[in-house]
Amino acid sequence: MIKTQITDLLAGEKVPYRILPHSEPVFTVAAAASQRGVEAREMVKSILLREKSGTRYVMACVAGPDRLDPKAVRIHLAGWKRLTFASAEEITTVTGYVKGAVAPLCLAADIPVFFDVALAALSKVNISSGDPMAGLELAADDLTRLSKATLSPITEA
Repeated sequence: MIKTQITDLLAGEKVPYRILPHSEPVFTVAAAASQRGVEAREMVKSILLREKSGTRYVMACVAGPDRLDPKAVRIHLAGWKRLTFASAEEITTVTGYVKGAVAPLCLAADIPVFFDVALAALSKVNISSGDPMAGLELAADDLTRLSKATLSPITEA
């Protein structure tokens, strides 16, 4: 049984979820979807971005096959400069998760979270459990509520 701060949060909030174990760690949407036996469209890619010239971070989430447009995220961040992808070291330091096991939950309060509008159209989604050996399936509405995400079109056209 996988137990992480994310599963603790979900249990504490009485949010139903299903653990989807992996036989090995996965680092791509295709590999995770295959291991979990789910559709790639239901996978949530959680991408940590850093302000290029500063130390501010933002979490941006898109559906598995979609590509994030960092400029579309920056539009919503008044006064922020260009955004760049965080390094593996920054991901671990800022989120507490290793690259490939990042989720938009249990983050510091000063990290804004954005979801692409396509995620809101799904009934269920899959996120990392915070452990590279399992994912979690839960209702998209529950994930949006718990992450306090702002919904916006943030994918490349």
